[in-house]
Amino acid sequence: MEITHYLYNTFVIESGDKKIAIDPGGLFFYFFRFTTVIPKSEWKSITHIFVTHGDPDHYWHMDRVAKASNAPVICNTTMARDIGGKTLMLGPRDKGLTFTTHIEKLHTISVDETIQLDGMSITGIKATHGPMIIKVGPFSKTLTPGPDERVGWGAIGFNIQLDGKSIVNLGDTLLHEKEWHRIKNPDVLMIPIGGRTIPNTMDEKEAIQAVKIMQPKLVIPCHYNTVGLFSKKYNPADDKMFKEEVEKMGSECVIIRKADSIEI
Repeated sequence: MEITHYLYNTFVIESGDKKIAIDPGGLFFYFFRFTTVIPKSEWKSITHIFVTHGDPDHYWHMDRVAKASNAPVICNTTMARDIGGKTLMLGPRDKGLTFTTHIEKLHTISVDETIQLDGMSITGIKATHGPMIIKVGPFSKTLTPGPDERVGWGAIGFNIQLDGKSIVNLGDTLLHEKEWHRIKNPDVLMIPIGGRTIPNTMDEKEAIQAVKIMQPKLVIPCHYNTVGLFSKKYNPADDKMFKEEVEKMGSECVIIRKADSIEI
């Protein structure tokens, strides 16, 4: 199994006949240039697409990758609605909560629900996106996820059982100690650590607590020290400290830079 990390929470997992894309979003430059995070040369070969929520850096190119690859999309039930007798997903590039996008192969899942798909067992994991803070010079605005706010819409994590391994991806989320006690010793945990200055996800200490709860074999930190909004270094985090603390608990921790891969 080969795992490639791009930016934010974007991963490509290759194992056997499967090539899974998690959060095929847009590169959220500070000057709003939404280029693709996963290279277009990879799109056609994707076999399954997982979406953790509807923010642009995670979701911007979802439908385009699905069209290029004919891959099924797996997402939270709240990411789709019945509109005029048709099941439509939240529009990736639409403003606000607009459900406009038809996906040919769509599989929705709720928290704690398990579905079987193409030899995989997939369980939805509790996830809650924290507030976003947009800063422009001396001015700032806080966007708090809720029923009328698109930020963090459809947040869910996934526990993917694939080829004898358990892959947990939490998306962008705050800490859920009680609910995550059900997750035991996954082979891989992909976890956000960049919520120290902008609390849209866990920070390093909260992520360390999550690792302590789940006791994974391998930890991959993500969604930190990247470009976003008007900053070249959004969601700053100390990955060296995080790695040291994780390894004290007996788990391996690997820091993967943009487009680098590891084999497990």
